[in-house]
Amino acid sequence: MNDIYIALFIGIIAGTIDVIPMLIQKLDKYASLSAFAHWVALGLIIPYVNWDIQPWVTGIAIALLTVIPIMIIVYPQDKKALIPMAIFSIILGAGVGLAGAKFIG
Repeated sequence: MNDIYIALFIGIIAGTIDVIPMLIQKLDKYASLSAFAHWVALGLIIPYVNWDIQPWVTGIAIALLTVIPIMIIVYPQDKKALIPMAIFSIILGAGVGLAGAKFIG
């Protein structure tokens, strides 16, 4: 059970990192809440997926796969947001993968 709390903490850290620029830009509070919840959930998922590849690659793959539906929703309203979304998914996905491998298990 302790590992679940660690995974939750990893997700909260990633969510906070993702949301800070959104808050600075004064983006919609629901978009910020959605991004935070997305990373909290990924913090609980990524560390437990074993694809027999490096944990950071697993994190990037899962983060990019799960951000695609969000990108589809965002695209009509803000095409320029897709690049930062992809970049944050790559960076935070790798970070969650590495942190999960280091602190969980």
